[in-house]
Amino acid sequence: MTPQPSAGSPSPASPAAPAARANPPVHDERQRPLRDLRISVTDRCNFRCTYCMPKEVFGPDFPFLPHAELLTFEEITRLTRVFARAGVRKLRLTGGEPLLRRDLERLVGMLAEIPDIEDIALTTNGSLLTPAKAQALRAAGLRRITISLDSLRDETFMALNAVHFPVQKVLAAIDAAAAAGLQPVKVNMVVKRGANDREVLEMANHFRGTGHILRFIEYMDVGNSNGWRLDEVVPAAEILQQINAVWPLEAVPPEHPGEVASRYRYRDGQGEIGVVASVTQAFCHSCNRARLSADGRLFTCLFAAAGTDLRGLLRTGCSDDDLYAAVTGVWRRRRDRYSELRFLATPRQPKVEMSFIGG
Repeated sequence: MTPQPSAGSPSPASPAAPAARANPPVHDERQRPLRDLRISVTDRCNFRCTYCMPKEVFGPDFPFLPHAELLTFEEITRLTRVFARAGVRKLRLTGGEPLLRRDLERLVGMLAEIPDIEDIALTTNGSLLTPAKAQALRAAGLRRITISLDSLRDETFMALNAVHFPVQKVLAAIDAAAAAGLQPVKVNMVVKRGANDREVLEMANHFRGTGHILRFIEYMDVGNSNGWRLDEVVPAAEILQQINAVWPLEAVPPEHPGEVASRYRYRDGQGEIGVVASVTQAFCHSCNRARLSADGRLFTCLFAAAGTDLRGLLRTGCSDDDLYAAVTGVWRRRRDRYSELRFLATPRQPKVEMSFIGG
């Protein structure tokens, strides 16, 4: 797939960044602060993972966003300044596959210059992460990276990504990220019963002692097209039990409020793992994440059905104060807690696809 250029439709020039203002913390209706922003830079991906973008739905004729509808890097940066004013301190660039967006390191450099932004991370499938790209991203200001890898076996991994992409190239991307100083590298494994659940110990053994952090993610009912079934979810407790029986674990306190992964370390000192248990152990009560889609819509939950159009405000000449009022107004009205209610919802409501707003 051809990488997308960074530019989009022209928009009104952003005014010079105003001096930092002292704004009170912004909380939603459940008193959750706004701290993390996940920015999708494209809705396209070169994988067709069965749990995210199944090829039966996202085929050659799927109507991805036209180029002109993508936020430009300048628009993303301006919006991020507004989110920082509202309390955001951490950014994560997502997709789709974010490295399909041409010159992504330029955006990283622009975001790194925003006062109050303390951390910039990236989630990628690793397919386009060459040593040169990893070095460029690190030099621009990227601090952390997460690489998706659902199996160490080519047969399993190729079946899951559905484009015959081999494991070794993802392992090479992990090495490239570490060599560039993006350490520790986090490796995400979505565990799906009947697909790769018998490979949990194999994955744990491979990454023990490497300095990388392997995270096991429960298969989630994101979007409408992945055919999610509860009996295909492998509970985090089962995953931990498997690993603990071979390599004893102990819990690690979270590094910051709202952390999505529960952390554990090996008692023998061989590193750390994490589990993301959105299905069986909902963490809605501490969720402090907003999501910005590639076309400039603000979503307040991974499982949301609709978002608020910020691109329209940007391209009609509104002020930063107008944008701030829009963002904080949405957040203050937020009451999302889908994972706490998923088994009470009847019938299931349509949801935005994960490839559109990032994981």
